[in-house]
Amino acid sequence: MKLLIVDAGHCLSLALAREAGRRSDTELVIEQDTSLTPERLREVAPDAVIIPPLAHPLTLAPAAVTAHADAVDRCLDACRSQGVAMVWCVSDQLYEDGFDVPIDEHVVPAPRDESLRRLVNTGNRIRAEHPRHLIVRLGPLFALEGSHAWVNEIIDSLVVGDNVRAAEDVVFCPTSADAVALALVGMLQQLCCGANAWGAYHLAGTEPVSAFTFTSMVRTQLATHLEGRGENIPLGEVKALNHHHDAKLRRVLNCRRVLDVFGVHQKPWRLEVGRLLDAWCLSRDAQKADSAEGAS
Repeated sequence: MKLLIVDAGHCLSLALAREAGRRSDTELVIEQDTSLTPERLREVAPDAVIIPPLAHPLTLAPAAVTAHADAVDRCLDACRSQGVAMVWCVSDQLYEDGFDVPIDEHVVPAPRDESLRRLVNTGNRIRAEHPRHLIVRLGPLFALEGSHAWVNEIIDSLVVGDNVRAAEDVVFCPTSADAVALALVGMLQQLCCGANAWGAYHLAGTEPVSAFTFTSMVRTQLATHLEGRGENIPLGEVKALNHHHDAKLRRVLNCRRVLDVFGVHQKPWRLEVGRLLDAWCLSRDAQKADSAEGAS
């Protein structure tokens, strides 16, 4: 199976590169930006095109959101012209006001924000015009490297003693980029083998949590990792922000369908954070060793 993913620097693109590198049944072609022409698609001839999510569209300038939607539209046109399947990953922020109960796949976002509505219109066009599509709605992604990786920024700030501010009244399901990459490859392998299960799916980590609690847990696990290695580093503090004073806003995705159809289980975000911190410590050790070797 050959996959083409756009936006080379995105944390999901890097996670897919790692996953494809571990497998003998998946070839990955990475495009530098999000533009894709029919000619390029004809040249590569992938089984599917993957578009990483636009992270935090609610906080971006409208022009940036519109530019992303335009790029997705161009990818759609190219995929339709070449008969190539298309996977569009979407932020859970399209559910602008959240829901009191977990959000099922059939619930199409209906945001008030004009920029978000532009993204919804693109999704509607994909559903109407290209049967061989996946729209994968994700919780906030986290990883150690790449754009929109989130956890790396938290760690970097805490280690140098900076405080980190995070919302206490927005509840969601943090999602490991590595877990999404593994799931997408598994889903596409099944679809390429004849499974007729195109459509919209939700994919997120287990255990709904606020951004403040998630960030606090990253700090706690980071401190534990450092102390276990004999390092005493005064970490920055986590400060709570509150945007919704009347009640907590919940964006919790119901991921039952992706389990029922593809057998994809949600990954516990606490375990994924622990795994990433293990990798961060090993990388830090390697950097120290390189520095010591260079000094000698």
